[in-house]
Amino acid sequence: MIYFMKTRETDKSWEKKGYASEASKADSRQSAGDSPDNPETESGLTPEEKLVETEAELETAKNQAADYYAHLQRLQAEFDNYRKRTQKEKEDISKYAAESLIGAILPVLDNFERALDSVQTSQDVVAYAQGVEMIFRQLHDILAKEGLAAIEAVGQSFDPNIHEAILPVTTDEYPENTVVEEVQKGYYLKDRVLRPSMVKVSC
Repeated sequence: MIYFMKTRETDKSWEKKGYASEASKADSRQSAGDSPDNPETESGLTPEEKLVETEAELETAKNQAADYYAHLQRLQAEFDNYRKRTQKEKEDISKYAAESLIGAILPVLDNFERALDSVQTSQDVVAYAQGVEMIFRQLHDILAKEGLAAIEAVGQSFDPNIHEAILPVTTDEYPENTVVEEVQKGYYLKDRVLRPSMVKVSC
């Protein structure tokens, strides 16, 4: 009991001399930090300063969002213009796809008109026939340049991919399942069958 009282007296003596314990000092510093006179945040800014900083960041974000939206609208307008332009180009291509071919055939049409006119003024059948043959060759050459080619038929084995059988024929001249006569010529357009040949086939 006597020892306890002496200890308390010693502590009081130290406090009078300014020897405060570290815990007491820490408590004092914490109390000072919580004081309304020092309302600083962890970043070292007062609430007012922090609010100003947040408002500035928000304003920057809003400006960036407005820029992005304006850029998006420009891209959308450019895409719409591109879509309309390509659509018109496709329509023009489809509409005038045969322009070059028709332009090449026009001279043939002119020659046919001349041939018909000559019938009215001349009775030379041979000359007329030669003129028609010349026009045929002219038309044939034009179409061949575009990729038109005749399908071989007579003497070929019947192929349902390129031949259309319209009549069976009994004959000893050709082997069975062979095209013996072509009723209507068939054509390729490049690597595609444009029209199959109409044929008679041996049986």
